[in-house]
Amino acid sequence: MLYPILTPSRLLSDLGGVWDFQLDNGRGFEEQWYAAPLKEPMTMPVPASYNDLKEGVDFRDHYGWVFYQRKISVPAFVRDQRVVLRCAAVTHHAKIYLNGEMVCEHRGGFLPFEVEFTELLRDGEDNLLTIAVDNVIDYTTLPVGGQSDMLGGGRGPAPKKPQNRPNFDFFNYCGITRPVTLYTTPKDYIADIWVTPEVQGQKARLAYTVETVGEGDCLVQVLDREGNQVAQSQGTQGDLEIENVRLWQPLNAYLYDIRVTFGQDVYTLPYGVRTVKVEGTKFLINGRPFYFKGYGRHEDTFPAGRGMNLPMNTKDMSLMKWQGANSFRTSHYPYSEEMMRLCDQEGFVVIDETTAVGLNFQFGGGANFNGQKVETFDKEHGVQTQEHHKQVIRDLIARDKNHACVVMWSIANEPDSAAPGAYEYFAPLYELARQLDPQKRPCTLVSVSINTTPDTDCSSQLSDVICLNRYYGWYFGGPDLEVSQQALREELDQWRKFGKPVIFTEYGADTVMGFHDTTPVMYTEEYQLEFYKMNNSVFDEYEFVIGEQAWNFADFATSQSMFRIQGNKKGLFTRDRKPKLAAHYFRDRWQKIPDFDYKK
Repeated sequence: MLYPILTPSRLLSDLGGVWDFQLDNGRGFEEQWYAAPLKEPMTMPVPASYNDLKEGVDFRDHYGWVFYQRKISVPAFVRDQRVVLRCAAVTHHAKIYLNGEMVCEHRGGFLPFEVEFTELLRDGEDNLLTIAVDNVIDYTTLPVGGQSDMLGGGRGPAPKKPQNRPNFDFFNYCGITRPVTLYTTPKDYIADIWVTPEVQGQKARLAYTVETVGEGDCLVQVLDREGNQVAQSQGTQGDLEIENVRLWQPLNAYLYDIRVTFGQDVYTLPYGVRTVKVEGTKFLINGRPFYFKGYGRHEDTFPAGRGMNLPMNTKDMSLMKWQGANSFRTSHYPYSEEMMRLCDQEGFVVIDETTAVGLNFQFGGGANFNGQKVETFDKEHGVQTQEHHKQVIRDLIARDKNHACVVMWSIANEPDSAAPGAYEYFAPLYELARQLDPQKRPCTLVSVSINTTPDTDCSSQLSDVICLNRYYGWYFGGPDLEVSQQALREELDQWRKFGKPVIFTEYGADTVMGFHDTTPVMYTEEYQLEFYKMNNSVFDEYEFVIGEQAWNFADFATSQSMFRIQGNKKGLFTRDRKPKLAAHYFRDRWQKIPDFDYKK
């Protein structure tokens, strides 16, 4: 899927702004709220999560549908063009209505979808666009909702009203969270572009495929940063040869423009040339062993929630560069296309993760409370997500396949990967990702320590890179860091035999900004610092540990719980991006660790 841009043949209109908005009272569809202007609507900005933008628990924790609405029109001079509505992310289930008729439905809250409006729009300004949004999560959705939330909530009396119970440790922010746009193309148009790089010495060969609709000649050109043509080919399939290629490097990005002309349609794709390969226990970018320094993160700011926040994206990138970080994981869902394009420009390396979080009934009792034992992948009573999971992988790779910043696909976060049926659930997903990705990037899943060992975790068989979320010194062993250190070494000794690279994609300790003590105790900034020093000292002992991504970059919102103090406080920065002591420690450490050839 192509990112919407202005070109000589394409008009782009941003539908962002203040929309009319209403929470469903249970009769919205019955009363056909989508067919006429909403009565006594609230105001609501788009894009943004709606939860923190009005006051009251009934609003913040609303369960079910909401309705967004506005009028749209297109200029008469584009009515002979193809007109497309594109939603970059609607969380989690969307129904699109135009003039009272449902024209599109989409499930999955973190990836884009489109619907053509060409023949549906009326002349004039009276086209009523309604987007109905459902935030319900359950055993069929990704992320997963359960009978009890992740940290064991919901064990008391049954709630008076239906409510979501996230089987994940971040707030279930919902709404139209990313841009809604109208764009036009000619009737004969470029539908998609696929590019695969191969580099030999100073020469690069880009194998390309242009997916088109209609008739026309296809010209593909590669332009350097100064606008000079460095390669050209004819046809919808072929090769582009670049002499003296400038490679896209971590923290030293170089982007070419691939300009495709098909008939009257023109599209320009920013493209970084680089190679990725796993070789033994090394992760090679452009043939050199790379060391991952960075974070697990969240798209989480106040009050926009998971809504796109371009200024904060820029600030976050600046802070990570200030520290010497070079990478992050899109925990636990695909991030905005704007962030991915920024990473291409800034040279940040990304582990790109699906929305598959919560596929684990071991958390906080999960479905095993009240004496009821249900296996996560039980075909009748467990999660019913595999087909949706496949679609998420298809959509993710379709969106992000051409990004130089994306070096690995993460199939899931902390699933029940040693449970009965786990291998049978995940093996087809790995196969699908490898089949769909023209670049054949490495694949992984992010492993949790609950009820798994290196021998029983299906990741040891399926993953190209072992990614571990481990909390030695916090959830295990805390506050005894000596015991935790020994346990961490013992586990790494077991992973050695698989001969695969290992990245720690999460490790951290909750820390409340301003809590201090002369003796490091849990929740103080001093304890967080000692926690990281201990873990990092162990990582440095093992040559096959090729990355450290601290959890988390910044404090973030979660559901209410006795285990959370207005959210998760494991950030190295506060939610408003003020550094804790450990942020300065990592700045010193990471600036001394090279991006390449750290462990030879």
